[in-house]
Formats: sequence, structure tokens, C-alpha cells
Amino acid sequence: MSSSGTADSATIATISVVASLVVIIIKIIVVVVVCQKRAEIKGKSTVGPDPRFLPPTMVKFLDNMDREKLIRFTSQQLSIATDKFSNLLGSGGFGSVYKGIFSNGTTVAVKVLIGTSDKRIEEQFMAEVSTIGRTHHFNLVRLYGFCFEHCLRALVYEYMGNGSLDKYLFREKTILAFDKLHEIAVGTARGIAYLHEECQQRIVHYDIKPGNILLDAEFNPKVADFGLAKLSNRDNTHITMTGGRGTPGYAAPELWMPLPITHKCDVYSFGMLLFEIVGRRRNIDVNLTDSQEWFPTWVWNKIEKGELGGMITMCGIEERDREVAERMVKVAFCCVQYRPETRPVMSIVVKMLEGALEVPTPVNPFQYLSVGASPGQFGGMTWDASEFSSSSQTVTGSAFVIGTPTMRRYEIEIAST
Repeated sequence: MSSSGTADSATIATISVVASLVVIIIKIIVVVVVCQKRAEIKGKSTVGPDPRFLPPTMVKFLDNMDREKLIRFTSQQLSIATDKFSNLLGSGGFGSVYKGIFSNGTTVAVKVLIGTSDKRIEEQFMAEVSTIGRTHHFNLVRLYGFCFEHCLRALVYEYMGNGSLDKYLFREKTILAFDKLHEIAVGTARGIAYLHEECQQRIVHYDIKPGNILLDAEFNPKVADFGLAKLSNRDNTHITMTGGRGTPGYAAPELWMPLPITHKCDVYSFGMLLFEIVGRRRNIDVNLTDSQEWFPTWVWNKIEKGELGGMITMCGIEERDREVAERMVKVAFCCVQYRPETRPVMSIVVKMLEGALEVPTPVNPFQYLSVGASPGQFGGMTWDASEFSSSSQTVTGSAFVIGTPTMRRYEIEIAST
């Protein structure tokens, strides 16, 4: 019995060892197979569009972007981060935006590009990546990276928790205090000034409006949506256009007419944005009486009648904010002057909004809307005499004269015919 028991114990021990080895070997095989599968999936997903089927310009562009320190995400990574694109934040003419969270906890907004053709999508993609991908400013939305694969063309931006400004001006029940709205206006102006005056190549946005001003968790404004943006050399006085840009109601007249186009079109759009911030309403509201249907002209009529203070009160702005609101209105009129050269540059706009520069009395920017009027008949304001030397030839019969002491102090002139 003793020898038999010993044999049985040895047999059991051998079986246990063999079983343990088998289990270990199986685990190793499983781990190896899983790793191989993951590697295969990753390898397949990182392979973008076959360069043979891409235009040479796009191949070169993608190669350049790989050197711009932007992250090149895979479609699988973005699908996982967005839970298969299930949390839609919003959509527009150029695509849909989804909320995503990466494994490290970073929350992002993934903009999936759509278009009527691959060429249109590629143009949209290059416009956004080549502009915002090379800029770094507190008041510009940050681009983390992109995905460019056959099945997915997407841009990955920082997530802005409070959405876009239009929600708080026109729809949201939560009302922002006027001092916060003023901060948003100043921050937006700083962002645009950076694009125009501080980037190595000037960036013209072309679509400044409340829907493209995003607000972070602290309601700090960030200029976003560079799908229409264009780079231009600072030495170029005018920009070549291949079709209309911008949003009606915000787009400068020169974008829709055969007029020279400069970065001042963004200044015009910002002026229209200022009107909507002050009024907390859309500039065009067909539900109101004829006199109030277009807010900017209604405000100008109030100014001509000496009733600007009453207009401020009608907009629900408290007495303590009246001075700032009146300044914003005057700056808005300076920005929406008809001729581009009569609008201030954005760095001057920032200083006027901050109160560092006195705002001159604006000239009526809507004279050209009069029946039978010709835009060339009317004068306007100018903020840099050097700009007139390069573009005054487009205005016939104009001479420039020094205006008030305030205008002389800041080298502001009035054009007269």
C-alpha cells in the first residue's frame, strides 16, 4: 500500500505539472495571437489613402503636416474615442462634429468632413490644417491632429464645453452678463488680430460670426472653423478669390461684388458680430417692424437722432454698462464701413474696445443703400495713410483731409469727394 500510494502521488504530481505547462503554453499562444491581430489591425488602419490615388499636391501636403507636430490619428482611434461617432455636437455645410474622449482622459471635438466631391473635401481639409494647424493663440481653437484615410477625413480639435456664442445670444435661456459679453468681444478681436498681424503669413478667416466663436468652460472665446480661411503674403495688397465666401449678413460687400478683397473683410464681419452682441439678437429679424428689421440701420438712425442712450436701454443693458456698450456700438460702425480701406485694422479695434484708444465719431456706413446712390460718391474713415497710397486708385476723385483733434491724435483721416 505504501509503494502504491507513492506511485499514485507521483502520477498526480506529473499530471499537475503537465496540465500547468499546457495552460501556460495556451496563454502564451493566446497572447501572441492577440498581439499579432492588433498589430495587423493597427497596420491596416494606419495606412492612409494609397498615394497612387492622391493628387501630388495632397501627398506633399500630408508629408509636410507630419512635420508640423500634429498627431495623425487612425480611423479606428477616432471611432473608439467617439464611441463610433454616437455623440453629435453639431453639424454644418462642411461636416459634423462629434464629442470624443481618449484613453488618457482628453476630451476632443472630432470634425468629420463631408463634401460633394473628394476634391472639395481635400480643399476643406487643407484650408483648416494649413491655417489653424500652424497657429497658437489663446483665442484660437487648438487643432490636435487629423485623420486622412479613404474611409474618414477628420480634424481633431480641443473640446469647448460651452459651445458656440450664438447659443447664448439667440437661443440659450442662460443670459451672460454684459461685462462677460464685452470680454468675449475683446478676446475674439485679439484672436482675429493675431491671424491678420502676428502670423508669419496673414490668415484671412472669411467667416467670422457667432456660430464660429466657441466658448470654453470659463466662457473664454476661441475663433474656430477655418474651412474658408486663406493664407496670404503680407506684401499682397489684395487677395485672389475663386468664388464667393462667407455667410450672408456677415460677409463684407466686396466678397459679393467685383471689388478688391483684403483682410478687412474679417473686420466688417466682426463689426456685424458686435451689433449682435450688443443687441442680443440677430441683425436681421423679419418678425420685427420695418424700422427694426435690420438692427444696424435702426441703431444708426438712433444715433442720428441723439437717442443712442435710449437704444442701449431698450437692449436691456444696465446703466453701469452703458459707456462700454456705446463704445462697442461706435466700434461696430467703424468696422462696417463700406470701403475696405476705411475700416480699422484689428489691433486698433482691440485697443478701442479696451478703452485704450478713443473711438472717433463714425461716418454713416450705409449711405450706399440710398436709392440711386453710387458707393464711389461717399467718403469714409481711414486708419492708416499708407494703406491709401496703395489702394486709393480704386476710388476716383477722393482727397483726404484731417478731421477732429481726436482723429489727428490717432492719425485718422476722413475721405471727402
